[in-house]
Amino acid sequence: MDAPRADGAGSEATVAETVKARHTGSLARRMMLIAAGWISILLLFGGLALDRTLTSLVTRNFDEQLGYMLTGMIGSAEIGPDGEVFFIRPLGDQRFLEPNSGLYWQIRAKGHEDFPSRSLWDRSLDVPEDHFDAKPHVYDSDQFAGEPLRIMERSIILPGSNTEWMFTVAASREDLDDQIKMIRSILLYSFVALGFGLLLMAGMQTWYGLFPLRHVRRAIQKLRTTGASRVTDPLPQEVEPLVDELNALLSHTELQAEEARRHAGNLAHALKTPLTVIMNAATAKSPDLSDTVIREAAVMRRQVDHHLARARAVGRRAAGMSRASVWPSLEAVLRAVQRLYDDTRFDLDGNHGVTVAVEKQDLEEILGNLIENAAKYGGGSVFVTVDAGHDPQFCEIWVEDDGMGIPAAERTRIFDRGARLDTGKPGTGLGLAIVRDVVEIYGGRVELDESEDLGGLLVKLQLPRTAT
Repeated sequence: MDAPRADGAGSEATVAETVKARHTGSLARRMMLIAAGWISILLLFGGLALDRTLTSLVTRNFDEQLGYMLTGMIGSAEIGPDGEVFFIRPLGDQRFLEPNSGLYWQIRAKGHEDFPSRSLWDRSLDVPEDHFDAKPHVYDSDQFAGEPLRIMERSIILPGSNTEWMFTVAASREDLDDQIKMIRSILLYSFVALGFGLLLMAGMQTWYGLFPLRHVRRAIQKLRTTGASRVTDPLPQEVEPLVDELNALLSHTELQAEEARRHAGNLAHALKTPLTVIMNAATAKSPDLSDTVIREAAVMRRQVDHHLARARAVGRRAAGMSRASVWPSLEAVLRAVQRLYDDTRFDLDGNHGVTVAVEKQDLEEILGNLIENAAKYGGGSVFVTVDAGHDPQFCEIWVEDDGMGIPAAERTRIFDRGARLDTGKPGTGLGLAIVRDVVEIYGGRVELDESEDLGGLLVKLQLPRTAT
């Protein structure tokens, strides 16, 4: 006996593990990946833009300094009696006088010797002579080994001379490159620290933002362990719809369980009396035992059929969204009823395209009971109108006959199980009871009235429409 229990426990554990393994990933991981992706993209493009901006500013400032020096050279230059250029005043920067100082100038023209700064010493700037730069032209050069240069040049025709003089100022890029390197280093460390800080903040936000879901888990665990019927813990506004749906599901489950218990009790109570009668007749060896068994078995069969119809309707309603077209089902029912009552006239009218939130099989069973009763107890005419009330929420179906009708005092009692006003015709007395129970399961209503056109009974059936 112990082994089967162990197997059962193992099966339950396996099922639990299987159900637990069915997930689509972690919400926290998704949120962190999205945050990390956006942070990385924004920091990358922001860093590149800031690097380009600061590098351009530093380079432009460096070029402006070269421009000031070039302007000073041009302003201090004149043509001597020998046709050569000279400075009427010395340039202000002392580095021009120090050999290999990193700051140089040179003046060149065709047919003239180069006029270089002392800082060039035994070197010269290789400046092309086949072009004329009316405005300052700046570029980088690697003509000095181990000393990259930033060169600015401009072509000038000085007063008293027709010669095109190329004024050139060059400076080592070492200071400029060091500044750019320092800027990029600061940007890199700053953006890395900023990225880690933002990721940490995103992680804390994710943990704090998803924390209410842990409350929901504990609340559900409380339902399972303490027997509570609802989640009543205060939760954030965004989680309330989930909790409301959960409470609605719990309410729906309780309602189904209560309906199942009530049906089981009703069926047991309905079968108890026929079984007692059969048992007493068998114990007493009654001579009409066979007749008693047949009669009471028929009663039990009617009760079983009734409760099975209710159980099927409840099961179909719980299975999902029900949908059925009224007109095709109505035509199918009429074809079947006409074979039994071929001398009865059936007329249909109304909306051909209306649909209701009822399973097709249950709809046809409801219509079949009502139309068959109208044909059975009517005088030969049955009139069915679809969507008679034009209610936006309910489709109202009228079933009228030209029979004797039902007195107003009996219209409520006729829905009881086994109730029959005309015992002269065959029947079980369960048709209207089944109709009422199934209609109420789907949230509809059924009422009895007097037909103004035919003079007999008017059954007003209201069924919920399907959502558009």
